[in-house]
Amino acid sequence: MCGITGFAERKHDIETARTTVKAMADLITYRGPDGEGYYVDDQVALGHRRLSIIDLEGGRQPMYNEDESLVVIFNGEIYNFQALRADLEAAGHTFRTHSDTEVLLHGYEQWGKDLPARLRGMFTFVIWDRNHKTMFGARDIFGIKPFYYYNVDGLFLFGSEIKSFLAHPGFKKQLNEKRLPEYLSIEYIPNEETMFVDVFKLPGAHMFTWQDGNLTIERYYDIRYHIDESKSLDDWEKKITDTFAESVAAHQIADVEVGCFLSSGVDSSFVVNEVAKGTPHVKSFSVGYAEEKYSELPYAQAFSKEIGVPSIANKVDADQFFEANRVIQWYLDEPMPNPAEVPLYFLARNARKYVKVVLSGEGADELFGGYPMYCQAVHFEDYGRKVPKAVRRFLSHTAEKMPQFKGRHFLVRGGREPWERYMRANYVFESPAERDRYLKKNYGNPAPETFFKPYFDKVQGLDEPTQLQWVDMHTWMLYDILLKADRMSMANSLELRVPFLDREMLEVALSIPRRYRCDKEHTKIALRGAALKQLPESVAQRKKLGFPVPLNDWLKQDKYYNMVHEKFTGPVAEQFFNVQEICRLLDDHKAGRAKNMTKIWSIYSFILWYELYFVNSQPPVGVYSAKV
Repeated sequence: MCGITGFAERKHDIETARTTVKAMADLITYRGPDGEGYYVDDQVALGHRRLSIIDLEGGRQPMYNEDESLVVIFNGEIYNFQALRADLEAAGHTFRTHSDTEVLLHGYEQWGKDLPARLRGMFTFVIWDRNHKTMFGARDIFGIKPFYYYNVDGLFLFGSEIKSFLAHPGFKKQLNEKRLPEYLSIEYIPNEETMFVDVFKLPGAHMFTWQDGNLTIERYYDIRYHIDESKSLDDWEKKITDTFAESVAAHQIADVEVGCFLSSGVDSSFVVNEVAKGTPHVKSFSVGYAEEKYSELPYAQAFSKEIGVPSIANKVDADQFFEANRVIQWYLDEPMPNPAEVPLYFLARNARKYVKVVLSGEGADELFGGYPMYCQAVHFEDYGRKVPKAVRRFLSHTAEKMPQFKGRHFLVRGGREPWERYMRANYVFESPAERDRYLKKNYGNPAPETFFKPYFDKVQGLDEPTQLQWVDMHTWMLYDILLKADRMSMANSLELRVPFLDREMLEVALSIPRRYRCDKEHTKIALRGAALKQLPESVAQRKKLGFPVPLNDWLKQDKYYNMVHEKFTGPVAEQFFNVQEICRLLDDHKAGRAKNMTKIWSIYSFILWYELYFVNSQPPVGVYSAKV
């Protein structure tokens, strides 16, 4: 597990390039504090920061093939590297190390652009072919590991984090201001764009080729449902159990100790229970708050005790939460107002004192049907079968004019297409009109849901809950869940692995009929059934909490209200927002006239982020260092 960065251009000075790429890698030192390595020639500069997990001595990067015609830098883990190595050795390739990195070199020699589709793991990598002056790279099918690029005026920059680009003199740092409305509504940008002009995300399951200034991006894998109606619920529960056991075993491959994150939910509990079967003294890590009603610690600690796993916990108070949020916005590269990232940061920080690798439960909800909105979609689908579309449209328009009507929300949404009622589109504000009251400019952007329409268009033939799962995998999971998991763990030099997001687990999930994923009342039906056979019923059936945070209450306290108010009346707020309106948001929340936490935090997080990247332009200095 590491951080990678670098650049390519038609011609550059080698010594200048060497100095520049080292400066770029230095900005992401925390991703790999165990070592650094560089390759530089007159076209390419590759930088690598290493967190040693597999083959501690032999896995240094950049790594070369036998004749040094290929050089690779790599961030991630390849879980099937041993099987691939056996195939490659049988084909005549000779290995010099025991690392998974070397499989990428020989795999590219053997299979070329077919290599990424053979890999099982989480990864981004870049291979420079010195003979053909060609750069090739790819990102894993889920997008677990990040990859950003900037391709302007013959300069191709790439890296695990955008901040590494700041050290390159050719990078033109500009705010992608036209996407500010989408950020405020959705909490992230739901496509390849970022909050920096001309900086893009390489999507999951994509690969790229750069040669002589020309960049080509291609998809190498498609997530497609292929429902199997032949199996019973018991069959699917067994299939999940067996496949998950194998995935967890693969995800434990390491030359260092592996621990687990544990919340109160079924997903992380399932992970911990499976790991504990083969590792009796595996450490579990949990986080909570002094405010008991928001804390998951009692549940997590009770479960740990029941299965005999050591539990290591820490608590976060309001001062720590607010103090850490500023440095967290730096680690994130782009503004992100999901309050759950703060306890996740402290959870990772505490775990890193004990282990270098943890397993976590991300991805189970998206793959196996874990969100309540999937249940709501079953209701909408039933409504659509019973009531003609024209009637539903009429009722929707009528209900919009009846704010006091009890069933208004359902009728309004029920008359719309799935993409139009996608709840993550207007997640922060009820509508674009409400959001735009707080912005200083009129950006004239389309409604947020239109950004999701292209995703829904690709899966029109699927039932609505399954459409939502597919869209979530390609947007919410990729741009929120996995991003904050990567950043908060790597900020603390901790590798986070996600055994639910495994190719074999995905194949199972894509085959399960919808009725075994969710119905009108229940989520993750097959997964919970599998868990119920191994976990206490109270855990297997527990409703999803998802890192609850006492922020709603804290924002009513004078100390934290004043902290936010100072930013809401500062120069950045004056530049982008209607100050009077955003202060009213804050005042109404403090007085209890409205619950505006999500809106406040979305605006506040942007202001903190903008100060860091466009006002001060320096990494924050403080007690929350990545060093341990």
